Amino acid sequence: MTLEDPFFVVKDEVSKALSKTRTLFQRWQKLNCAAETSSRVSGGSFSSGSSLLVGTPVTPKEELDWTSTELRNSLHSIEWDLEDLEETISIVEKNPKKFRIDLAELKTRHSFILQTREEVKSMNSQLLAAADKNSDYETEVCLANECEVEITTKNSPTALQKIASTAMANSAKYSRLVNQADESPSHVNANGRGFSQQQAILQQQQAVMAQQDEQLEELASSMSVLKQMSRQVGQEVDEQAVMLDEFGHEMEHTQSKMDNTLNKIAKVMHLTNDRRQWAAIGILSAVLIVLIILFFVL
Repeated sequence: MTLEDPFFVVKDEVSKALSKTRTLFQRWQKLNCAAETSSRVSGGSFSSGSSLLVGTPVTPKEELDWTSTELRNSLHSIEWDLEDLEETISIVEKNPKKFRIDLAELKTRHSFILQTREEVKSMNSQLLAAADKNSDYETEVCLANECEVEITTKNSPTALQKIASTAMANSAKYSRLVNQADESPSHVNANGRGFSQQQAILQQQQAVMAQQDEQLEELASSMSVLKQMSRQVGQEVDEQAVMLDEFGHEMEHTQSKMDNTLNKIAKVMHLTNDRRQWAAIGILSAVLIVLIILFFVL
Protein backbone atom coordinates (compact mmCIF):
# COMPACT_ATOMS: atom_id res chain seq x y z
CA MET A 1 0.00 0.00 0.00
CA THR A 2 1.69 3.23 -1.19
CA LEU A 3 0.39 6.71 -0.41
CA GLU A 4 1.57 10.13 -1.47
CA ASP A 5 3.23 12.12 1.29
CA PRO A 6 0.59 14.57 2.63
CA PHE A 7 3.29 17.19 3.18
CA PHE A 8 3.86 17.63 -0.54
CA VAL A 9 0.11 17.80 -1.23
CA VAL A 10 -0.34 20.68 1.20
CA LYS A 11 2.95 22.26 0.10
CA ASP A 12 1.70 22.50 -3.50
CA GLU A 13 -1.51 24.16 -2.32
CA VAL A 14 0.46 26.61 -0.17
CA SER A 15 2.78 27.46 -3.07
CA LYS A 16 -0.14 28.15 -5.41
CA ALA A 17 -1.95 30.25 -2.79
CA LEU A 18 1.26 32.16 -2.03
CA SER A 19 1.78 32.96 -5.72
CA LYS A 20 -1.75 34.37 -6.00
CA THR A 21 -1.29 36.29 -2.74
CA ARG A 22 1.90 37.91 -4.02
CA THR A 23 0.07 39.19 -7.09
CA LEU A 24 -2.76 40.47 -4.91
CA PHE A 25 -0.26 42.11 -2.55
CA GLN A 26 1.44 43.95 -5.41
CA ARG A 27 -1.95 45.25 -6.55
CA TRP A 28 -2.73 46.36 -3.00
CA GLN A 29 0.59 48.22 -2.77
CA LYS A 30 -0.19 50.17 -5.95
CA LEU A 31 -3.69 51.09 -4.78
CA ASN A 32 -2.47 52.06 -1.31
CA CYS A 33 0.32 54.23 -2.76
CA ALA A 34 -2.19 55.98 -5.04
CA ALA A 35 -4.50 56.56 -2.07
CA GLU A 36 -1.71 58.08 0.03
CA THR A 37 -0.61 60.33 -2.84
CA SER A 38 -4.15 61.57 -3.43
CA SER A 39 -4.67 62.17 0.29
CA ARG A 40 -1.53 64.30 0.50
CA VAL A 41 -2.56 66.39 -2.52
CA SER A 42 -6.28 66.91 -1.92
CA GLY A 43 -6.88 65.58 1.59
CA GLY A 44 -9.71 63.41 0.28
CA SER A 45 -10.39 60.20 -1.54
CA PHE A 46 -8.46 59.31 -4.66
CA SER A 47 -10.19 58.81 -7.98
CA SER A 48 -7.73 57.14 -10.32
CA GLY A 49 -6.99 53.49 -10.85
CA SER A 50 -8.33 50.52 -12.74
CA SER A 51 -11.02 48.23 -11.38
CA LEU A 52 -10.55 44.54 -10.73
CA LEU A 53 -14.16 43.88 -11.69
CA VAL A 54 -14.56 44.79 -15.35
CA GLY A 55 -17.88 46.33 -16.33
CA THR A 56 -18.83 47.27 -12.75
CA PRO A 57 -18.71 50.90 -11.57
CA VAL A 58 -16.31 50.61 -8.63
CA THR A 59 -14.42 53.49 -7.06
CA PRO A 60 -10.71 53.10 -6.26
CA LYS A 61 -11.55 53.31 -2.56
CA GLU A 62 -13.91 50.32 -2.86
CA GLU A 63 -11.34 48.46 -4.92
CA LEU A 64 -8.70 49.08 -2.24
CA ASP A 65 -11.07 47.82 0.48
CA TRP A 66 -11.93 44.73 -1.56
CA THR A 67 -8.27 43.99 -2.29
CA SER A 68 -7.35 44.43 1.39
CA THR A 69 -10.09 42.01 2.45
CA GLU A 70 -9.11 39.39 -0.12
CA LEU A 71 -5.43 39.72 0.80
CA ARG A 72 -6.21 39.34 4.50
CA ASN A 73 -8.31 36.21 3.87
CA SER A 74 -5.59 34.68 1.68
CA LEU A 75 -2.95 35.26 4.34
CA HIS A 76 -5.15 33.65 7.02
CA SER A 77 -5.70 30.63 4.76
CA ILE A 78 -1.95 30.22 4.22
CA GLU A 79 -1.34 30.44 7.97
CA TRP A 80 -3.83 27.60 8.56
CA ASP A 81 -2.11 25.45 5.93
CA LEU A 82 1.26 26.11 7.56
CA GLU A 83 -0.13 24.89 10.88
CA ASP A 84 -1.22 21.65 9.16
CA LEU A 85 2.28 21.25 7.70
CA GLU A 86 3.84 21.70 11.12
CA GLU A 87 1.52 19.03 12.51
CA THR A 88 2.60 16.54 9.83
CA ILE A 89 6.26 17.28 10.54
CA SER A 90 5.78 16.77 14.27
CA ILE A 91 4.22 13.36 13.56
CA VAL A 92 7.20 12.38 11.41
CA GLU A 93 9.72 13.63 13.98
CA LYS A 94 8.27 11.36 16.66
CA ASN A 95 9.20 8.25 14.65
CA PRO A 96 11.30 9.10 11.55
CA LYS A 97 12.32 5.47 10.93
CA LYS A 98 8.77 4.39 10.16
CA PHE A 99 8.39 7.16 7.56
CA ARG A 100 11.92 6.71 6.18
CA ILE A 101 12.65 10.46 6.25
CA ASP A 102 16.13 11.68 7.13
CA LEU A 103 17.14 14.79 9.06
CA ALA A 104 18.09 16.71 5.91
CA GLU A 105 14.56 16.38 4.54
CA LEU A 106 13.10 17.50 7.87
CA LYS A 107 15.35 20.57 7.85
CA THR A 108 14.24 21.38 4.31
CA ARG A 109 10.59 21.19 5.34
CA HIS A 110 11.19 23.36 8.40
CA SER A 111 13.01 25.89 6.21
CA PHE A 112 10.07 26.07 3.76
CA ILE A 113 7.60 26.68 6.59
CA LEU A 114 9.85 29.32 8.19
CA GLN A 115 10.40 31.25 4.94
CA THR A 116 6.71 31.18 4.03
CA ARG A 117 5.68 32.30 7.52
CA GLU A 118 8.16 35.21 7.42
CA GLU A 119 6.78 36.36 4.07
CA VAL A 120 3.18 36.13 5.33
CA LYS A 121 4.17 37.98 8.50
CA SER A 122 5.75 40.78 6.44
CA MET A 123 2.58 41.18 4.35
CA ASN A 124 0.41 41.21 7.47
CA SER A 125 2.59 43.83 9.13
CA GLN A 126 2.36 46.11 6.10
CA LEU A 127 -1.42 45.71 6.04
CA LEU A 128 -1.69 46.60 9.72
CA ALA A 129 0.69 49.54 9.33
CA ALA A 130 -1.37 50.93 6.45
CA ALA A 131 -4.60 50.53 8.43
CA ASP A 132 -3.11 52.32 11.46
CA LYS A 133 -1.76 55.09 9.24
CA ASN A 134 -5.15 55.65 7.62
CA SER A 135 -6.83 55.72 11.04
CA ASP A 136 -4.33 58.27 12.36
CA TYR A 137 -4.78 60.43 9.27
CA GLU A 138 -8.57 60.45 9.62
CA THR A 139 -8.22 61.38 13.30
CA GLU A 140 -5.90 64.27 12.45
CA VAL A 141 -8.31 65.55 9.79
CA CYS A 142 -11.23 65.46 12.23
CA LEU A 143 -9.23 67.26 14.91
CA ALA A 144 -8.10 69.89 12.41
CA ASN A 145 -11.68 70.52 11.30
CA GLU A 146 -12.86 70.81 14.90
CA CYS A 147 -10.08 73.26 15.73
CA GLU A 148 -10.88 75.35 12.66
CA VAL A 149 -14.56 75.57 13.62
CA GLU A 150 -13.66 76.43 17.21
CA ILE A 151 -11.24 79.19 16.15
CA THR A 152 -13.78 80.65 13.72
CA THR A 153 -16.44 80.68 16.43
CA LYS A 154 -14.14 82.36 18.96
CA ASN A 155 -13.00 85.06 16.53
CA SER A 156 -16.57 85.81 15.32
CA PRO A 157 -19.19 85.43 18.07
CA THR A 158 -21.95 86.17 15.55
CA ALA A 159 -20.58 83.84 12.89
CA LEU A 160 -22.96 81.04 13.73
CA GLN A 161 -25.91 83.42 13.66
CA LYS A 162 -24.84 84.76 10.26
CA ILE A 163 -24.43 81.26 8.89
CA ALA A 164 -27.83 80.20 10.22
CA SER A 165 -29.59 83.28 8.81
CA THR A 166 -27.90 82.84 5.43
CA ALA A 167 -28.91 79.20 5.31
CA MET A 168 -32.52 80.02 6.16
CA ALA A 169 -32.64 82.73 3.48
CA ASN A 170 -31.17 80.44 0.87
CA SER A 171 -33.53 77.64 1.80
CA ALA A 172 -36.55 79.96 1.56
CA LYS A 173 -35.30 81.38 -1.74
CA TYR A 174 -34.71 78.05 -3.42
CA SER A 175 -37.38 75.90 -1.77
CA ARG A 176 -39.67 76.11 -4.78
CA LEU A 177 -36.89 75.22 -7.17
CA VAL A 178 -36.01 72.19 -5.07
CA ASN A 179 -39.60 71.00 -4.99
CA GLN A 180 -39.88 71.41 -8.75
CA ALA A 181 -36.62 69.58 -9.24
CA ASP A 182 -37.85 66.70 -7.09
CA GLU A 183 -40.91 66.36 -9.30
CA SER A 184 -39.05 66.74 -12.59
CA PRO A 185 -38.32 63.71 -14.82
CA SER A 186 -34.57 64.42 -14.70
CA HIS A 187 -34.60 64.07 -10.92
CA VAL A 188 -36.48 60.81 -11.23
CA ASN A 189 -33.90 59.58 -13.72
CA ALA A 190 -31.09 60.62 -11.38
CA ASN A 191 -32.72 58.68 -8.56
CA GLY A 192 -33.08 55.72 -10.89
CA ARG A 193 -29.40 55.89 -11.81
CA GLY A 194 -28.46 56.12 -8.14
CA PHE A 195 -30.63 53.11 -7.35
CA SER A 196 -29.07 51.14 -10.21
CA GLN A 197 -25.60 52.02 -8.94
CA GLN A 198 -26.56 50.84 -5.47
CA GLN A 199 -27.86 47.62 -6.97
CA ALA A 200 -24.59 47.18 -8.88
CA ILE A 201 -22.57 47.70 -5.70
CA LEU A 202 -24.81 45.24 -3.86
CA GLN A 203 -24.37 42.67 -6.62
CA GLN A 204 -20.62 43.21 -6.47
CA GLN A 205 -20.61 42.61 -2.72
CA GLN A 206 -22.72 39.49 -3.16
CA ALA A 207 -20.30 38.23 -5.82
CA VAL A 208 -17.36 38.81 -3.48
CA MET A 209 -19.15 36.97 -0.67
CA ALA A 210 -19.97 34.08 -3.01
CA GLN A 211 -16.33 33.90 -4.08
CA GLN A 212 -15.22 33.84 -0.46
CA ASP A 213 -17.73 31.07 0.28
CA GLU A 214 -16.30 29.03 -2.60
CA GLN A 215 -12.78 29.53 -1.29
CA LEU A 216 -13.85 28.41 2.18
CA GLU A 217 -15.52 25.32 0.70
CA GLU A 218 -12.35 24.47 -1.24
CA LEU A 219 -10.31 24.92 1.93
CA ALA A 220 -12.67 22.66 3.87
CA SER A 221 -12.49 19.98 1.16
CA SER A 222 -8.69 20.10 1.11
CA MET A 223 -8.64 19.82 4.89
CA SER A 224 -10.91 16.78 4.79
CA VAL A 225 -8.67 15.15 2.17
CA LEU A 226 -5.63 15.86 4.32
CA LYS A 227 -7.29 14.36 7.40
CA GLN A 228 -8.31 11.26 5.44
CA MET A 229 -4.78 10.79 4.13
CA SER A 230 -3.40 11.25 7.64
CA ARG A 231 -5.74 8.53 8.92
CA GLN A 232 -4.63 6.19 6.13
CA VAL A 233 -0.99 6.89 6.91
CA GLY A 234 -1.67 6.21 10.59
CA GLN A 235 -3.35 2.88 9.76
CA GLU A 236 -0.44 1.88 7.55
CA VAL A 237 2.03 2.79 10.29
CA ASP A 238 0.08 0.67 12.79
CA GLU A 239 0.08 -2.29 10.39
CA GLN A 240 3.81 -1.95 9.84
CA ALA A 241 4.35 -1.77 13.61
CA VAL A 242 2.46 -5.05 14.07
CA MET A 243 4.49 -6.67 11.27
CA LEU A 244 7.73 -5.48 12.86
CA ASP A 245 6.69 -6.93 16.22
CA GLU A 246 5.92 -10.31 14.62
CA PHE A 247 9.22 -10.24 12.77
CA GLY A 248 11.01 -9.48 16.04
CA HIS A 249 9.40 -12.49 17.74
CA GLU A 250 10.38 -14.74 14.83
CA MET A 251 13.95 -13.50 15.03
CA GLU A 252 14.09 -14.26 18.76
CA HIS A 253 12.73 -17.79 18.18
CA THR A 254 15.23 -18.40 15.38
CA GLN A 255 18.05 -17.12 17.56
CA SER A 256 17.13 -19.54 20.35
CA LYS A 257 17.12 -22.45 17.86
CA MET A 258 20.53 -21.42 16.56
CA ASP A 259 21.91 -21.32 20.10
CA ASN A 260 20.63 -24.85 20.83
CA THR A 261 22.13 -26.18 17.61
CA LEU A 262 25.50 -24.59 18.34
CA ASN A 263 25.49 -26.11 21.82
CA LYS A 264 24.82 -29.60 20.41
CA ILE A 265 27.59 -29.22 17.85
CA ALA A 266 29.97 -28.15 20.58
CA LYS A 267 29.10 -31.24 22.65
CA VAL A 268 29.71 -33.56 19.67
CA MET A 269 33.05 -31.92 18.96
CA HIS A 270 33.99 -32.35 22.61
CA LEU A 271 33.14 -36.08 22.55
CA THR A 272 35.22 -36.71 19.42
CA ASN A 273 38.26 -35.29 21.12
CA ASP A 274 37.90 -37.59 24.17
CA ARG A 275 40.24 -40.72 24.34
CA ARG A 276 37.63 -42.81 26.09
CA GLN A 277 35.41 -42.34 23.10
CA TRP A 278 38.10 -43.79 20.83
CA ALA A 279 38.68 -46.73 23.21
CA ALA A 280 34.98 -47.56 23.26
CA ILE A 281 34.88 -47.47 19.48
CA GLY A 282 37.88 -49.87 19.28
CA ILE A 283 36.36 -52.38 21.72
CA LEU A 284 33.04 -52.37 19.93
CA SER A 285 34.78 -52.88 16.60
CA ALA A 286 36.70 -55.91 17.97
CA VAL A 287 33.54 -57.46 19.39
CA LEU A 288 31.84 -56.98 16.04
CA ILE A 289 34.67 -58.73 14.21
CA VAL A 290 34.58 -61.69 16.65
CA LEU A 291 30.85 -62.08 16.19
CA ILE A 292 31.22 -62.11 12.42
CA ILE A 293 33.94 -64.82 12.57
CA LEU A 294 31.87 -66.99 14.90
CA PHE A 295 28.84 -66.61 12.65
CA PHE A 296 30.71 -67.89 9.59
CA VAL A 297 32.54 -70.69 11.48
CA LEU A 298 29.48 -72.13 13.12
